[in-house]
Amino acid sequence: MNPYTPTDVTSPELLPQALETKVPDWAEAAPTPDAVTDWPARQAAAMVWFELDDSGLPLNPAGRTGTTGRRLGQWGENPAADAIAVAGTGPARQVLLITRDDIGVAATPGGMIEDADRTAEDDPDKTVENALLRELREETGVDLRGHQVVILGRQVVDDWRNTDQAWVASAYGLIQLTATVPAVGADDARDALWWPFASLDQLEAALAADGRTLYAAHRPLLQAALDHLAQ
Repeated sequence: MNPYTPTDVTSPELLPQALETKVPDWAEAAPTPDAVTDWPARQAAAMVWFELDDSGLPLNPAGRTGTTGRRLGQWGENPAADAIAVAGTGPARQVLLITRDDIGVAATPGGMIEDADRTAEDDPDKTVENALLRELREETGVDLRGHQVVILGRQVVDDWRNTDQAWVASAYGLIQLTATVPAVGADDARDALWWPFASLDQLEAALAADGRTLYAAHRPLLQAALDHLAQ
């Protein structure tokens, strides 16, 4: 039986020698997962439960990725929030997507949950709502504070940065509008546009006709929104 030999894909700025000089403001200082001292607390707070191996190190709940090391801000789970803003109904329904600046694909507006998103009451649903509405404002200029947010689920997403020891879990919420509103790409979004959303096939066909690709990690999130809307 061949041994499992994952490739270390740690970003250059997160290598131990780089962290000794400078810790990026978006990352924790621990150079390796065994330098983290609060794994039980991180497990308890996780969106998706994860286990520790025999050495006390985190295991990606989605299974092996073929990679090790870190390309994300922290070891273990990196909690994120994604906004699924939908306008209209039926065949005329549309969804707001951005083009991600890092990998150039169409995706839902979203990003990592920040300390400022957390509430004094430590309400996880309100934290998610705060985070996804903030990301929506920052990436599209659309301010939907005051609108109802329906949190559809929480899951590990197939993010390109995931490794065996560091991964993204997203909580995603649906916001419904009667009609589209102006949107413009900002922050780490190249653009922000409304797309046909009667079905996932229709959405992907419209994107393909414009030379674009839907971020595969967000397909399940968008399908969950469609399933909810069909109820």
